[in-house]
Amino acid sequence: MSLIATLKAWARELKSEIFAMCLAMRHPETPWYAKLLLVAIVAYALSPIDLIPDFIPVLGLLDDVVLLPLGIALVIKLIPAPVLAECRLQATRQDPDVARLGQVGAVVIVLLWLVLIAAVAVWV
Repeated sequence: MSLIATLKAWARELKSEIFAMCLAMRHPETPWYAKLLLVAIVAYALSPIDLIPDFIPVLGLLDDVVLLPLGIALVIKLIPAPVLAECRLQATRQDPDVARLGQVGAVVIVLLWLVLIAAVAVWV
């Protein structure tokens, strides 16, 4: 398998996993703290705006390469195994509405930046 084909397969798998997490957010057996972390991770993963912009050398890519996988791994450990298996199965059968989730993620990131700017302004 070529590198491009491998990357495409990995991207499809990641997209499916993120969609399964979206489904787990709505599942009644998912603990509240896992839902809260899920909202943050899914919104950030699907947001077109990064918390640390990609044009900043090293740090800009660090959030995508390190923080998201660590967050996803933590969430997977917090969700009960039967719930996660059910959501993964359901994710393979449905087509996610990624555009809507990306817009929500963008709003969350913009609000975080505005809060940070306001905090710095008040501090100064």
